[in-house]
Amino acid sequence: MLTTIKEYLSQLIRLHSLRSRIFVIILVIGIVPGILMRYAIIENYEQRAVLRRQDTVQDQLTTIAGHLVTNNYLENYQQTDPQTIANKNVINAELEMFSGIYDGRILIINSNFNVIRDTYGLSEGKTIISEEVMKCFQGERMFNYDEKNGFIELTTPIVYSVQADDDGGEVKNVVRGVMLTSITNASIVETRNVLYRQSLIIEMIVVMVTVALAIVLSYALTKPFIRVTEAINEVKEGYSDEAISVPEYVETVHIIDAFNQLLRSKRTLDESRQDFVANVSHELKTPMASMKVLAESLITQDNVPVELYREFMNDIVSEIDRENQIITDLLALVKMDKRAQAMNITTVNVNDLTELILKRLRPIARKKDVELVFESMRQVMAEVDEVKLTMIISNLVENAIKYNKDHGWVRVELDADHQYFTLSVSDSGVGIPQEALPQIYERFYRVDKSHSREIGGTGLGLAITKNAVLLHRGTITVTSKESEGSCFVVRIPMNHITSRIGER
Repeated sequence: MLTTIKEYLSQLIRLHSLRSRIFVIILVIGIVPGILMRYAIIENYEQRAVLRRQDTVQDQLTTIAGHLVTNNYLENYQQTDPQTIANKNVINAELEMFSGIYDGRILIINSNFNVIRDTYGLSEGKTIISEEVMKCFQGERMFNYDEKNGFIELTTPIVYSVQADDDGGEVKNVVRGVMLTSITNASIVETRNVLYRQSLIIEMIVVMVTVALAIVLSYALTKPFIRVTEAINEVKEGYSDEAISVPEYVETVHIIDAFNQLLRSKRTLDESRQDFVANVSHELKTPMASMKVLAESLITQDNVPVELYREFMNDIVSEIDRENQIITDLLALVKMDKRAQAMNITTVNVNDLTELILKRLRPIARKKDVELVFESMRQVMAEVDEVKLTMIISNLVENAIKYNKDHGWVRVELDADHQYFTLSVSDSGVGIPQEALPQIYERFYRVDKSHSREIGGTGLGLAITKNAVLLHRGTITVTSKESEGSCFVVRIPMNHITSRIGER
């Protein structure tokens, strides 16, 4: 169990793995909003609590200021008659009670900026001139929250209603004193700290739950991919060659489908290789057997006539030429199979190249009385490997001549657009059966094996042609009807395309 946990944690550490990324995403989604919400709630609580405290305290101070005006506290604070002293004591008691409730301090400042009352008893008789006090005498209430030192400061004007003598007896409000109040925010801070501790505990619980959930989900969500890996490894190790299925996700279905197609291609390739080896063995063995028979005939006979000797030697030379052609084509095909081989790309005039190839092949066409026609729609300059393009055109045209009828025709058409050029080779020959079309590009495959020796060739021409087309990132297609002829169409990019597969 401990080993399993260690392996899982080691996988999580590698951030390039899908499991670790799912774990991190779930962790971030689960934790970050909680942290932001905690700070937002606490900060919002503190701001709202301070504003609510300000409104409450300001209302109470306004009430006290009204009492100060009613009892002429500013004018009578130095009077010693019993009634004035009694009223003053009531006001002082109210101020003391307010200071005790809010653990604060109240300074009452008259119009001369003198402190006539300090609930702390420290600044009475002193003069205070500050921006807050000056603005309050102008009727502007001030509020300041000092979060660092932990107190709230307010100014409250003491307003008297005075009847003006020179303005028709109109009553005016005149500020004749200021209440400068400072109260602590200790209760707000304490409540905030309690909320912080509680939210921190909740957050820790959420973090632990989120981590556990992230581990479980990251494992559960990637489990199908683990099954895909295990199934592929079984096939790779040779324990199974059956198609695999992991249908949990659309993505795994696509991956498995692609792998199963690759597996089928591998099987087909293995079968093709076995057939290829068998065909190569047969094709190489046949000329050797013929040469051996001819040579033995010469050895076993005495006094062989010169004419017979010459005939047998010519047959041996023909078989050697045939075997040499097979080996040459095999080497060309092997070179084509090497995808990393260098392409000798140059700008080629495809029209001139095609005319040159057809000029070389016209003597062969004349022997079978086949008319060879070339039609070009426009001049084509393309970035291609000239040797390989020559091989493509030569093989297609030569096959069209070989598998044609007497007095037939072969038409080569060249056209292009802004991206691709198209080479079409059509003939009036024997055609290809529909069931044979998928196999014509296989090595050594011949549609009519009974006449293959008469026609000649190695059965590798179309395989070489297709590989050469693929190296140019092009396509080759064929349409054919028996006894009516065939049409091969090659489509190749005008500009050379470099493969980018596997470079990332």
